Amino acid sequence: MKIILKQDVDSLGMVGQTFEVKEGYARNYLIPKGIALEATKQNIRLMESQKKSIEEKRLKAKDEAEKAKQSLSELVLTIAQKVGEEDKLYGSVTSMDIADHLEKKGVALDRKRIKLDRPIKTLGEFMVPVKLHPEVTATIKVVVVPLETA
Repeated sequence: MKIILKQDVDSLGMVGQTFEVKEGYARNYLIPKGIALEATKQNIRLMESQKKSIEEKRLKAKDEAEKAKQSLSELVLTIAQKVGEEDKLYGSVTSMDIADHLEKKGVALDRKRIKLDRPIKTLGEFMVPVKLHPEVTATIKVVVVPLETA
């Protein structure tokens, strides 16, 4: 089934693009949630007429993401955790922990945008990627220290 995206979808594409997807995915998920429209002639014409405003919004979002990237790349998060033998953490530092510490510093960021391959389980400095926009990825420096020295 052919659909036109009304919102950006990480696994598919960006607003206004047309895709061929399985009928069940379109009818049961994308269309009811308002993420996509069925690619009829009328809907294609409607999206063509809105293409200019969609492109302007896309450029504005990218510019905002670039500005956020600058501020995030200068940011250093220090996270104190309980440590056991050989400097191994009792727990781990996850994307949720990083998002909480960012929020305490006044940066509201969805934890799903923080791209940790696996939770951090040792002390040290780590560069953590944050996907702000499909074309813009920032990196945050995360320093994990023992709880006693914090």
